[in-house]
Amino acid sequence: MRKKIVAGNWKMNMDLTEGAELVNEIFKGLPVLSEDKQVVIAPPYLHLTQTASQLTGMIDVQLGAQNCHSEASGAYTGEVSASMLKSAEVAYVIIGHSERREYFKEDSTTLGKKVNQVLSNDMKVIFCCGEPLDIRDAGTQNTYVEGQIKEGLFHLPESQLANVVLAYEPIWAIGTGRTATSAQAQDMHAHIRSVIAAQYGGDAAANMTILYGGSCKPSNAAELFACTDVDGGLIGGASLKAADFLGIIEAMADL
Repeated sequence: MRKKIVAGNWKMNMDLTEGAELVNEIFKGLPVLSEDKQVVIAPPYLHLTQTASQLTGMIDVQLGAQNCHSEASGAYTGEVSASMLKSAEVAYVIIGHSERREYFKEDSTTLGKKVNQVLSNDMKVIFCCGEPLDIRDAGTQNTYVEGQIKEGLFHLPESQLANVVLAYEPIWAIGTGRTATSAQAQDMHAHIRSVIAAQYGGDAAANMTILYGGSCKPSNAAELFACTDVDGGLIGGASLKAADFLGIIEAMADL
């Protein structure tokens, strides 16, 4: 049985007071979730120990981090290792977000190393993939996304793949004025699942959680989450407002 997940990526937002207040507001409105559903909160590094303390005893809500370094330790000023995240009670780490790929030029070799670091420290990976506008307009999005998955994850044995969640980001539909339809989301998610099936078999594909990361909000969450191969969302801006984030969680809870 694959999990349904709503993960909130705060990006570079919220000071410590604001973050604590947001988590408290989310707790106040959090619906009862069945055992196959989970919420992940991924604040900036600064918040991790504070948010971990707030999450003490919570089963339905897990702590996430937005990134980690590709090496275990060393002279990498300003960076944070996977083992440090583990010591802060992090359960999930986002790897390969489109902003990391674009702004920090993270390539598949680097991302593969980061995946290995997360898994070797007994945390789960949320691995992001997705195509930019020129690829979508050229109609080669399936090949492009398939390449990202193969290059970043296919060195893993099936036993480790079980600790990976995929997140599809239609980069062309984020901040461009264009909108991805639920049908387009489903088409790509189905293709991603077929890519996993071809490499690891039908059971591994059926158990793979695939999140949608393209401007999901309370008004479209139910429609997106109703798609056969969409297992929840990686939420950006809407995760910064308790009411919006809770609305998306409610859409998942109602499935």
